[in-house]
Amino acid sequence: MKARKRLIATAILTLSFGVSLRSALAQAQVNDKQHGTVIGNAIMYVSPDLNSAKVARPSRGRDTWLMGQSSIDGKEWAHIMVTMSQNTFSAPRTVTGWTDARLVITSATPNGDQIIFGEAVQAEHEADNGVKDADQEAMRLYYRIYEYFPDSPLAAESLWHAADYQWQLEKSGVFARPSAREISPDARQEIDEETMHKLIKKFPRTKWADLAAYDLLDNKICGSWKGETRCPEKEADLYEHYAHEHPQSPKAAEALYKAAWRQAALVDMYKGKERDKGEKAKRRAMDIAQEISAKYPEGDWKPRAAQLVFALQQGLEVTTESERQSGKQN
Repeated sequence: MKARKRLIATAILTLSFGVSLRSALAQAQVNDKQHGTVIGNAIMYVSPDLNSAKVARPSRGRDTWLMGQSSIDGKEWAHIMVTMSQNTFSAPRTVTGWTDARLVITSATPNGDQIIFGEAVQAEHEADNGVKDADQEAMRLYYRIYEYFPDSPLAAESLWHAADYQWQLEKSGVFARPSAREISPDARQEIDEETMHKLIKKFPRTKWADLAAYDLLDNKICGSWKGETRCPEKEADLYEHYAHEHPQSPKAAEALYKAAWRQAALVDMYKGKERDKGEKAKRRAMDIAQEISAKYPEGDWKPRAAQLVFALQQGLEVTTESERQSGKQN
């Protein structure tokens, strides 16, 4: 079972980011400066002629090698080899052809990292507006910046965006399955962590590593509490530990709020059963809420913590498990 999960995870990464073309490099005798990707609406032709047969329409972010260039009638052409995906369980194929040289950005292109980053941002906007496959293109474009421009100031942020895109796409599938409604996180397929761990290793003690560590918590939370107090207890500890381990993280205040909210939920779960544990959970929830107010006064989390404290003081019910599952609380 684990081997199958690893196969699927590997296949997803292969589709997302492409595969290495080291053997093709040797045959083509190209160098690192010719490694790049395509932007815009590139069309590949059999020859450097708009009237020749079309070979393919490579989507943005595809792994590309510049094989040569030609200028014909004042138009610059690029001879490229592009990795094209097929399906999850077959290796990507490569195609070669000629395309508009202006649409090929390589590691030798001046400000190439910024150009690809800008194209990735544009793809994100398109994805937000429902453009098909724009999210996949954004993910690949961001990864290309890290891959081709490892020393760029944009490398860490780009790897984060690529990793988070992959994470959220896989997460939506994992949590849509019936197994995601089981208590134990071990009952569902694990979201592949490889790219997140790569980010943390390559760019430790950065904002982006902090965000990656936060995403990794998804693999540890319960699918459903089903009235079991051990789930909110465990999750409260996870989120509080994260906030203390990553105090500068953009997610630190949110993590503390999630810890406080789970402690507050325990108050209701212990009501009429174990009064001492309920009082302990209430005190801990209020302490964490006060920590949010003291450490993170900016943004929405301080007033939300204040509202949580008010609910606890007045004996109001915080929320229900069904509301948490529907996304009103996390």
